[in-house]
This record gives sequence, C-alpha cells and structure tokens, in this order.
Amino acid sequence: MTFKSLFTPIQIGSIILKNRVTMAALTRNRAVETYPTELMKEYYVQRVNGGAGLIVTEGILVTRQGTEWPNAPGLWDTKHVAGWKDIVDAVHEVGGKLYAQVCLLWLIIPLNFGRLSHPDAEQQKLAGVPVYGPSAISARGGKFRTIPGAPGYVTPTAIDDPWTIIKQFKHAAVNAKEAGFDGVELHGANGYIVTQFLDNTSNLRTDQWGGSIENRSRFGLEVLKALVEVFGENVSVKLSPCGGYNDVGMPLQETLDTYSYFISEADKLKLSYFNLVRYAPSFDVEFDGVPRATKHDVLESYGHLIKNGKKLLNAGVTGEEGEELISASKLDAVSIGFNWITHPDLAKRIEHGKPLDNAPDIPHLQTNKTSGDWATGYTDYPAATY
Repeated sequence: MTFKSLFTPIQIGSIILKNRVTMAALTRNRAVETYPTELMKEYYVQRVNGGAGLIVTEGILVTRQGTEWPNAPGLWDTKHVAGWKDIVDAVHEVGGKLYAQVCLLWLIIPLNFGRLSHPDAEQQKLAGVPVYGPSAISARGGKFRTIPGAPGYVTPTAIDDPWTIIKQFKHAAVNAKEAGFDGVELHGANGYIVTQFLDNTSNLRTDQWGGSIENRSRFGLEVLKALVEVFGENVSVKLSPCGGYNDVGMPLQETLDTYSYFISEADKLKLSYFNLVRYAPSFDVEFDGVPRATKHDVLESYGHLIKNGKKLLNAGVTGEEGEELISASKLDAVSIGFNWITHPDLAKRIEHGKPLDNAPDIPHLQTNKTSGDWATGYTDYPAATY
C-alpha cells in the first residue's frame, strides 16, 4: 500500500510537520526524582530519527501533588526546565517537533491525576497535601503496585478552589515555553482531572464547577484558556469520550451532549488539534460484570464539530487505516502509541512497508527504583534495515 496522504506535510498550529504520523504520550517512568535524564533524551531522539512527524511527551506533572508514578517527570521548577530544554534542543537538532503533555495526574501538559492518587504514594507524601478530586467520590478499582499491599483508590478531598489547579497548569505551560517546547497538549482523557470534572459520575459539585454541562466543562475550558495565553495557537487537547478507564463514563446521550458542548467551546479557542481517543476494549473495565465504557464512534460523533483545529485519532490506529481516513478527509493525522514503544523507527517502517515485528518487553514498559538497567525495554529496540 502507498501512503501518499499520510506522508504529506501538514500545518499544526504555527508549525509544519513533515508527515502525519504522530507519537502519542506514553508514560515510561524513567525520570529520576521527577527530573528528565540523558536516557530520556536518547529515547525521544531515536523516535525523531525514526520519522515521527510530531512527538507528544509522556505525561508531565504540573505539580508534585496528585501522582501515583514515582519516576514520572515534572515541570514545576528551574531544574525541570533545564532538563527538558536539553531534550527539546536535541529533538530540534535532528529536525523533530515536540509537544509537552501536561496533566494532573500527569503532565502531558498539564498532568494531574486528581482522585487517581494515593496518600502513601512517594510524590504525594512529599507534596504534603491530601489527595484531591472534584468531589469526595472514590474511583473504583485501582492498584498501586509501588505501595506495599498494592492498595486501591481512596476517597479524595474535594478541591476547594479549582482556580488553584488552573494556575498550576499555566505555570507548567510557562515553564514549557521556556524549555522550548513547540506546543502543549492538555491531557483531558483517561479519567484524570479534566475528565473527572467533565463526568457527572465523578463530579457532584453544586457550585459553578458542577451540575450542568456548562459548569462541568468549565474547568477544562479554563485550563485551555490559560494554556492559550502562553502558547497561543499551539495548544491541543486529548479527549476520551467513551470513558471506561479509571472508572468514568456516562450514559450515551449525556456523553454526546457533554462532549459536543466541550469540543464546540474548545474549538472556539482555535486549538492546534483535538486528539480523540476511540473505544478500545483494553481500556474498558467491568464492575459487577457491567462494562464501564460508553461505546460509540468518536470521529463520527464529534469530528464535524472541529472547525478550527486538526483532527487526530488515537487507540489502535494503523498506518493503512490512517491513510484511508486522511484520503477521505475524515482525519488530518494519526496518533499512535504502543507501536512507537517497540519500534523507534515506526514511521519509516510504515512508509517503506516494513513489518512491525519487534516483540514488546512487557516487564520493562515501566520501571521503578528496584529496576536495573533502565535502557532495557526502552532504548534497546532495533530499527529495521532499509
């Protein structure tokens, strides 16, 4: 199969990408005490050399508070800025483009886990504050493998003033700008803090941040506005309307109404792109035998609402599928995750028809303090012969 559309340049915000094969954010847990490392730089440069049109970093923490991952990177102090600048400069030197993903629970710019944290997690204890969420509602399930006994989620303390969290996201964006990132992607997916506000099963607030669709959308929209103040048009958002993962998900009509409103309002901010995560069985969970996700076609349901930004699709998208969707003008680019872990030259393999034949090293997808060689399962996957 030829990939004429997939390997056509595209403008995302103010930057030009050499192709439409983007690398999704992938938490790999190789930071040391939240600081980026030389090994992380090698990892990203490998994938730029492998043809990635755009790389979105692993989720970057906007604050120490609200993380379960002991080796996730942060972006709240000057040492973080310096570490990320070293990586960004190296990526730019080999012709790459790099967006930071910020979040709470992770910084895919910004990252915050919200209620998906645990008071005994290392970074949470160092933060010296409670586990927060939109409402005092615990997510079901969860297993903190880095904590003795592998406990599940706890009931969070309701956030008193969400503006405090919004300011943390903006501070991280300012730092990302100083580090030289090309843009930022707000992690609004997978049941983390933005989703927790959007979803009426995790947000039972009765103030301006809860209740109606407009109020539940307010937090995510205000975060996006804060990011736009820093990065202008080079701001994007990742959304997973089907829910399921991390115990979120609403009935179909409520889901359609909520995400249609949110996407329509966010599009008015002239974001660079929307990364829509479609339904994936691996991200669905069951409670009492009932699947948690609300299965529907996210591209068909929301794609027509995106008028100013580009449309990306994530979750098991192949090069062949991406080529067909882009050729049919239903999509602008593809967002691929897992296959970039195992194939540092993924885009080149797709373009040249090479098989994706590297077996995943599952035990080393993540790492922790007891791991030995952190390069194993990270930077040691071979490229194909061309």
